[in-house]
Amino acid sequence: MRADFYLIAKPRFLGEPLRLVCELARKAYEANLPTLILARDTAQAEELDDLLWAFDDDAYLPHQIAGQDEDDEVTPILIAAPGFDAPSRPLVINLRDDCWLGACDRVLEVVPADPSAREPLRERWKQYKALGFQLNKYDM
Repeated sequence: MRADFYLIAKPRFLGEPLRLVCELARKAYEANLPTLILARDTAQAEELDDLLWAFDDDAYLPHQIAGQDEDDEVTPILIAAPGFDAPSRPLVINLRDDCWLGACDRVLEVVPADPSAREPLRERWKQYKALGFQLNKYDM
């Protein structure tokens, strides 16, 4: 398994870090990779839902919040709030505080620009490494 850490550094993502999540989801959709986005809370899941509809006028990204429709299994991009047991996917974008230990081929971790918020992700990096994940870091 593989864990990729995306460090927010570019001005276009500093003010809107969820825009990076949308970009990652678009790349996954274009690569035909069913994706699970693990939102931090219900409000973030709803914000992502809205942003995925509006962030690019030229892109249609089929998505939904898990549990709102019976199409969870077939929707290419599924957004899950905590407390919902979403079906596993090959690609997981994890926005929560804990490592994703569920089934997947690859997990993406978005690292905030704020240095104080990076410390928990350093710990997560260590956890993934201890679990035998292949690790990568990208400056975004």
